[in-house]
Amino acid sequence: MGTGIIDSSMSRATETRMPAYLRYLKGEAGKGVSYVSSAAIAKDMGLSSVGVRKDLALVSTEPGKPRMGFEVKKLIHDIERFLGFHRYTNVIVVGAGGLGRAMLAYEGFENYGINVVAAFDTASSKIGAVRGKPVYPMERLQEIVKQEQIVTAILTVPKEAAQSACDAIVEAGVRAVLNFAPVYLNVPDGVHVKYEDLAASLSTLSGVLSSK
Repeated sequence: MGTGIIDSSMSRATETRMPAYLRYLKGEAGKGVSYVSSAAIAKDMGLSSVGVRKDLALVSTEPGKPRMGFEVKKLIHDIERFLGFHRYTNVIVVGAGGLGRAMLAYEGFENYGINVVAAFDTASSKIGAVRGKPVYPMERLQEIVKQEQIVTAILTVPKEAAQSACDAIVEAGVRAVLNFAPVYLNVPDGVHVKYEDLAASLSTLSGVLSSK
């Protein structure tokens, strides 16, 4: 049974396939499919039927039924629990411009157990809501971080505002930052920063295409 902790018998390749299985199963559930076989999953996903059966056996709490396969809703629950989605991580966005608002509206985070609860901005014109999720003034940052037990923030402000916004995030108690601003951030020990450079990623992709 899955617990959100990787089984020592599970390979890294199997582990990385679990989110793909989850997306597939949620798509089938959306179509009204109640049961699905490992053979059908393998065919649709371009995988080995034996491999799929072995993968799912590691996380499923119930074996597939003869001539019916796995119960889709139950298997979704088992994979989500294995991946730790029953322990949702609350995340905030700092910077409610175009990218920040897109982060608020993006529904795919939920597939990975991430709940983006709110955004923050210094501009009064941006305060309000996006897809039902609130955009607060920065003055409420510390209050909401404590209230929602936030440990991770997505930083989507212009580079000239990035360091001061990061300082406010850290002061509020956040310990992990996903930074989209094209600037290096100074943070104290114990705070982790991951940098995402969209321009660099696009440049790399363009380079791969142009070399073909």
